[in-house]
Amino acid sequence: MDSVGVLMTCPMLDYLEEQLGKRFKLFKLWNHSSLSEFMRANSNSIRAVVGNTQIGADANMIDSLPELEIVSSYSVGLDKIDLKKCKEKGIRVTNTPDVLTDDVADLAIGLALAVFRRISEGDRFVKNGLWKKTDLELGTKFSGKAVGIIGLGRIGSAVAKRAVAFGCPVNYYSRTEKPDTGYKYYSSVLDLASNSEILIVACALTEETYHIVNRQVIDVLGPKGIIINVGRGPHIDEPELVSALVEGRLAGAGFDVFENEPEVPEQLFGLENVVLLPHVGSDTVETSMAMADLVIGNLEAHFLKKPLLTPVI
Repeated sequence: MDSVGVLMTCPMLDYLEEQLGKRFKLFKLWNHSSLSEFMRANSNSIRAVVGNTQIGADANMIDSLPELEIVSSYSVGLDKIDLKKCKEKGIRVTNTPDVLTDDVADLAIGLALAVFRRISEGDRFVKNGLWKKTDLELGTKFSGKAVGIIGLGRIGSAVAKRAVAFGCPVNYYSRTEKPDTGYKYYSSVLDLASNSEILIVACALTEETYHIVNRQVIDVLGPKGIIINVGRGPHIDEPELVSALVEGRLAGAGFDVFENEPEVPEQLFGLENVVLLPHVGSDTVETSMAMADLVIGNLEAHFLKKPLLTPVI
């Protein structure tokens, strides 16, 4: 398969890049300053694209690659891939579900704990020598708080399981009610927010879930509530959320994702009740390696005419 052209859209895990280079004829898009020139020279050689949450395969890229057969995403999210265009052209699509579920769910709970218990602030407090001068402001208890989860898929379900271990009653919103979960279902996000103290966003990004957390949802959650986002940045109307935090209409927030990554609203930098992470929900050594192996396994399966490991299309 070393003659099969594979286009990697941006830098990812070194291991993934190395293994792709050993197995396929690897093209690295970021090494070329002119996309149009690169496509003119190499478009007929590329039969696969490997993308991620930064750069996937949009309609323009797909149309520019006449020999494209498969898009293998180094992520579980598919919002950077034009699925409709792939279906029209018979292009296979795979992602990396399951292997990252635990890490993202762990991080969601970690962000909630960090916000409520002022962990990041306490770390800076000690390191800056302030403990010798005064006391850290009291945090808020996390155990027993009502947790509302937007999206009860793999990750949402894993978050719910962890929340239950902290004695938290769990509520959720999804497109349809899930059978036999033991959790309270709400058919609207507004109702979910009004019955929750912590709102955790863990759904896929679609047209329906774009800005699913808006000003109404934020105001219903109220000045004692916090929001945790481990889904995608555009799930939240970011300017509205920033305003609510600055004005004290929300108690706090934890973000692993942002609307225009890697751009982050500077108004958040000075807020002690906000914890910010650089989209690292699945970024552990173990999970990153497992995701890379899935990407490679799907490509090998496709070109060996075997069943895909994690097919989307």
